[in-house]
Amino acid sequence: MTWRIVTYRLAGEESRHRVAAWRELRRVGAVALQSATWAVPTGDRFDEGLEKTRILVERAHGQVLVFDVDPASGSVGELERLYTDEREAEWVEFLAECDKALAELRSEFAKEKFTLAELDEEEHNVDRLRRWYRDLRAKDIFGAPSAADAEVQLKACAELLEDFAERVYQARRRP
Repeated sequence: MTWRIVTYRLAGEESRHRVAAWRELRRVGAVALQSATWAVPTGDRFDEGLEKTRILVERAHGQVLVFDVDPASGSVGELERLYTDEREAEWVEFLAECDKALAELRSEFAKEKFTLAELDEEEHNVDRLRRWYRDLRAKDIFGAPSAADAEVQLKACAELLEDFAERVYQARRRP
């Protein structure tokens, strides 16, 4: 894996341009090294995000500098560790959200609240988790430790949602 360091400078006090650049770099999984300085792996997905960031900064009349990291340097291993640590933190947050979704579904089962409105709400929540999982999976190029647990938890959410949908269907069929 090769890496690039990107740093940018934006004029003015308006934060929306800084936030836009920050959000784009975070979206692709770049690692913040310090203010306006990020490490980005190379590859189509990452290169695309870096290009979008460059465009955002230049539209705001800013300056972008990109440097290749020497693959022979000891920095590559440290960048991989930092990158994986960030992915791990995201997986831990994802797992917490899966736990919340499971608790919510179990609560609805306990209350026997088998309504279409509740099913819609729970489906939206699990769909959000599925999208989040896909995004995290695409960024997790080194395999953070909690990724496997996240897959299991998402599957548990989907299965419990299916059980809930079946109960809603049965409740609607009763006279």
